[in-house]
Amino acid sequence: MTQLSPLNPAMAATELPPVMEARRWLNGVTFPADRPLINVSQAAPLDLPPLGLRQALADAALNDPNAHLYGPVLGLPDLRAEVASQWSRAYDATISPEQTAITQGCNQAFCAIISTLAGAGDEVILPCPWYFNHKMWLDMAGIHAVPLSVTSDLIPSAAAAEALITPKTKAIVLVSPNNPGGVEYPAQTLTDFRDLARRRGVVLIVDETYRDFDSRTGRPHDLFTQSDWADGFIQLYSFSKAYRLTGHRVGAIVASVARLAEVEKFLDTVAICPNQLGQIAALWGMRNLGPWVAQQRTEILSRRDAMIAGFASLPAWKLLGCGAYFAYVEHPFAISSTEVCKRAVADASLLMLPGSMFQPQGSPQGARQIRIAFANIDKDGIAEFFKRLAKFKP
Repeated sequence: MTQLSPLNPAMAATELPPVMEARRWLNGVTFPADRPLINVSQAAPLDLPPLGLRQALADAALNDPNAHLYGPVLGLPDLRAEVASQWSRAYDATISPEQTAITQGCNQAFCAIISTLAGAGDEVILPCPWYFNHKMWLDMAGIHAVPLSVTSDLIPSAAAAEALITPKTKAIVLVSPNNPGGVEYPAQTLTDFRDLARRRGVVLIVDETYRDFDSRTGRPHDLFTQSDWADGFIQLYSFSKAYRLTGHRVGAIVASVARLAEVEKFLDTVAICPNQLGQIAALWGMRNLGPWVAQQRTEILSRRDAMIAGFASLPAWKLLGCGAYFAYVEHPFAISSTEVCKRAVADASLLMLPGSMFQPQGSPQGARQIRIAFANIDKDGIAEFFKRLAKFKP
């Protein structure tokens, strides 16, 4: 690889994007006709959005002049208002449009929020296994990611997090339903972290990208129910999974008005405004696709049940967590998870991500763990996945 000079040392120290790294394992590999690749490496819907949404997109592209112009930096007012309205009902809360912002995907939402909270030399607590793009942004910004160990069921403890807080700590980041672990954090866990954050003067960030596929009914937590919820709590969200809009890049932030005023500086500098067509699509989806999203949730939960049953039939593999789009497992082999996943490409036509991509470098847990993103394979595909896994002997 060509040596670059000069190069930001924080950028140089940041790991390569894991999904892209795993895709390179496919280079030069030919898959047998009777054993095509099963790709469970990435949590991105592959099917097209519903026809009605695509028609709304096409109509906007053809007939709405504003769809091709700059828009408000914090997003379309109608979409912000719809998020505020639907979230207020879902969480039994009072959320105003001014407390919402639209971003170019949830990753940008995270980057924007962190940029308002922390700078080089500061600390942010991430439970392990962590979402790798969160860790990557902290590394690029020169912010120290402090790993928080979790229990055997992948649930983080507020008491354990408190022991990690220092004068440099600016935030704690949680993802529920979790990526990569799949687990749904109990409401009490989130309340405990909210109370900890307030007591210690840090911010609690909760990424709810997969909230639409939570197996529980009713609101998943009480973080929005207090009148002063915006004091120290920030929620992130993605429209990509619910409405199959990954390529349109639409996410959201729910936070205090004062925090979003700072976010606006970041967004104006990085993208000027969110994708107009993507926002139009997200708004149409929110207004018209409630029953369809509910059907998608039912299907994803049925695939989750199939994954749980499949691993029950493979006792050598330990299922650590399963929900939303992910199963997170411990493999039974004497080699590292990275080597297991690389060999699975050629030997079983399976592309999975090793736990080492979600844990600190050198972590013994990461060497034993694997993430499986099952949302893009139906029940027949899941059955075939387990047939291959049962025969796989690296």
